[in-house]
Amino acid sequence: MTTSPRVKSSVLPTGGGQALMDPSDTVILLLDHQSGLFQTVKDIPVADLRRNVEMIARLATLLDVPVITTASEPGGTNGPLMPEIHANAPHAVYVARKGEVNAWDNEDFVNQVRSTGRRTLIMAGVWTSVCVAFPALDAQAAGYDVYAVMDASGDPSEMASRTTLARLVQGGVKPTTTNAVLSELHRTWARPEAGELAGLYGLVSPNYGAVIESYVRAQESARAAG
Repeated sequence: MTTSPRVKSSVLPTGGGQALMDPSDTVILLLDHQSGLFQTVKDIPVADLRRNVEMIARLATLLDVPVITTASEPGGTNGPLMPEIHANAPHAVYVARKGEVNAWDNEDFVNQVRSTGRRTLIMAGVWTSVCVAFPALDAQAAGYDVYAVMDASGDPSEMASRTTLARLVQGGVKPTTTNAVLSELHRTWARPEAGELAGLYGLVSPNYGAVIESYVRAQESARAAG
């Protein structure tokens, strides 16, 4: 038995976009970005990791994309969730777990995902090899289209990260980056949020933020001279 491929609402008459994420079908899952676990991350600077997660939270709010968060034993050594997520995505829904390591083992979490009616899942978390990989592979097996944001996730070693990347790809999960998620959901500068989106590019790429600053200053100088 075969089924017809899902037609995405963001597909253009040219056919552009049919291989990309559709914001109207997407939900963001931020898994176990906890202060205790951050101290074990060695494959990415923790400051970069936190900044990338903050950008994703801001993007979700700007484009009205649902966000679901969860934490593994937040009252123990893993520590609380980083506060930037819910501060920048106040619409995010937190789902408490009952000790499960894999969020997809928690019925409340899976039901919350299902309740969105969306089939494209963007996942990030700490650790990549556990907190992202386990639910990502399970969700992919359950028929979801799953993306793992590698630089909004972290692992105890480069070896763990590389091994996890291979396992995710073998399982059908699509690896991606924070900048790619921003650009893929953004899609066009011909939209009212363009200025705010430009600010997000500056957050995910501080060097690009410097480009924006220099451009704005040059425009101000030109107007003053004119």
